[in-house]
Amino acid sequence: MSFKEKRVGEMGCAPQNVLRVSLLAMMVASGIAQAAGNTDSEQTLTVNASANSAEQQEQAAKDYSVPVTRAGTKMALTARDIPQSVSIVSKQRMQDQQLQSLNDVLSNTTGIRGVSGDMDRTNYYSRGFIIDNYMIDGIPTAFASRWNLGDAQTDMALYERVEVVRGATGLLTGPGNPSASINMVRKHADSKEFTGNLEASYGSWDKQRYVADLSAPLSAEGNVRGRVVAGYENKNSFIERYGFEKKFIYGVVDADLTDKTKLSVGYEFTQVDTDSPMWSGSPRWYTDGSQTHLRRGYNTSPEWAYNNKENKKVFVNLQQNFDNGWNITLNGTHNEMFLDSKQLYIDGYFDKTTGAGSSAYAGWPVIGGTGYNTGKRKVDAVDAFASGPFELLGRQHELMVGVNYSRQDNKYYSSWANISPEELGNFNNFNGDFPETDWGPREPASDTQLVRQKSAYLATRISLADPLHVILGARYTNWNRQGLTAEQEENNVTPYGGVIWDFYDNWSAYASYTSVFQPQDAQDATGNFLKPVIGKNYEAGVKSDWFNSRLTTTVSIFRTELDNAPVSTGGYTAAGNAIYEAKSGVVSRGVEFEVNGALTDNWQMTFGGTTYVAEDRDGENYNSQLPRTSFNLFTSYRLPMLDQLTLGGGVNWQSKTYKDVGGPDGNGTWRARQGSYALVDLFARYDVTKNLSVQGNLNNLFDKEYDENVGSGGIVYGSPRNFSVTASYRF
Repeated sequence: MSFKEKRVGEMGCAPQNVLRVSLLAMMVASGIAQAAGNTDSEQTLTVNASANSAEQQEQAAKDYSVPVTRAGTKMALTARDIPQSVSIVSKQRMQDQQLQSLNDVLSNTTGIRGVSGDMDRTNYYSRGFIIDNYMIDGIPTAFASRWNLGDAQTDMALYERVEVVRGATGLLTGPGNPSASINMVRKHADSKEFTGNLEASYGSWDKQRYVADLSAPLSAEGNVRGRVVAGYENKNSFIERYGFEKKFIYGVVDADLTDKTKLSVGYEFTQVDTDSPMWSGSPRWYTDGSQTHLRRGYNTSPEWAYNNKENKKVFVNLQQNFDNGWNITLNGTHNEMFLDSKQLYIDGYFDKTTGAGSSAYAGWPVIGGTGYNTGKRKVDAVDAFASGPFELLGRQHELMVGVNYSRQDNKYYSSWANISPEELGNFNNFNGDFPETDWGPREPASDTQLVRQKSAYLATRISLADPLHVILGARYTNWNRQGLTAEQEENNVTPYGGVIWDFYDNWSAYASYTSVFQPQDAQDATGNFLKPVIGKNYEAGVKSDWFNSRLTTTVSIFRTELDNAPVSTGGYTAAGNAIYEAKSGVVSRGVEFEVNGALTDNWQMTFGGTTYVAEDRDGENYNSQLPRTSFNLFTSYRLPMLDQLTLGGGVNWQSKTYKDVGGPDGNGTWRARQGSYALVDLFARYDVTKNLSVQGNLNNLFDKEYDENVGSGGIVYGSPRNFSVTASYRF
């Protein structure tokens, strides 16, 4: 048997009362809107059109909301005009909450929850389905859960914001699950003066982080500008022996070739090295069914284990604007991501007295293993689109049309060894002291593959009347995968339709529909890939925006119907890959809400939540390892009487989860559980001078102990209470 893949686990909980949460969400949104509509002397929000433009831009840069985005349709719209649920995490919120990686951002985004397979791999889900489309400046990279090459560890110092569109996003990405798309928007050289920000942090477990962000004109007129962002991070962990080091540098040159033509060229390099990372968590159960209750800092990883990743990205962006309001955008990128890893996992049940191990699998007396894995993911992609207004029947409408080509070459190699109960010995005495394997030759993994996509897409926003707009679109995709032993080709047309009705002043109602199409990496018992996931995604809701979109609210209901959805059987193929079966009639339905932005000039807030039910046609919970209800709240307030001081904090809450996994030697099933829990964070920032500020963050205030990997026999504890202190100097 070849190297046994280690996957992120699964959990779940009972269905929730969708109607109750829907009414709560409506009341929250209405209450915020009424407060926003108050124009008395206590309302301090500045939206006066006659105000100084520079001051307005400076104030808007401190908001949690972003007024205009191309998320959802690639047309420049306000969030209110997009007929889907959209969350935007701005630069200011990332600074306040110290969201330093994509992992941090997604852990604090409405409707998204993660399941951690181990210390370095987290898969994120929305509406019950895994998120497999991650984009940078609108160009998607397919994400494989088994070969996590550091996507979630992407550093946010390089990005202005993160845009999240929940639900099916076939118009944007082509193939993909009806979960969400994640788009990271890069920073650019926008300043015609020499400016910069220097930042230094120190925190728990000897964490040190240093970031420099410098911008300068490269020509006397300022029509050519440059920006460099460089950083270094080093830390230990509450997990013993674990060490983490990250280095990154990003450079971009922006040139105004003419008044209406802009060219951007950039390069990004990131290196992440980890020492002794625990793989797949620590064992959950003894053979008598009782919990091991190992300490949070326990580590099964030996000293020789490591997991290193490297990212190199080159990109070019060309934008051409025209006097008639049309613009053309061309994006190109070449990305290379590398993995080099040697690790050990323990995956079994142990006698409480003797420490003797029992396998989790019938007929396979193995309680762990080692793996030497290397990989390279290379992506070449080009995306070009044009958008602008047109007139028809006396009304003005908008059109967007584009083409996309991507080539993703995934090469993975593995060498492995199983660990028998005799080799491990008494688990009660195990402290990670295990000899390194005498590695054999690394062989190509079964999911080594070359994937090509060719797409053409279009969308139009038609104004039927002043308050009524319709968005219609479609994407054609030719998808081809060449594996080690077989080739697969699919052709698909993804339709998209939405309607937006501005029914009152700042309020709109919307509804949308799109289809779902996703070729799968999941394999059946014969080793063949499952048929593509197909389905339908419906969504409807109410949105509002206030103060020139500085404050937005959304309440939505959704329903997704899928066929061929993958479900793990708990078994493994002869090649060591997990066996899945296709489930038809899987339905996810629920409610989401979010309030985001400036309540006043001094008060910023994000408050969002979701509750849903996901079941197959037999009424069984689908992906039960995921919480069915969750809420996110984070807010900051600058004291008017002492405007140098900003205070804030937040809470993330999720409902209980569970997952049934195989018992010792594959006999029966045991249920892993995690109760509902809340994580509370606080922060304070003091502006010592106009240029210098000091900020303190305290996370997991009440030191809640929780498991991030209920879907398997291994426990992956979330971080205990921790702190950081950050000094920033701006010039």
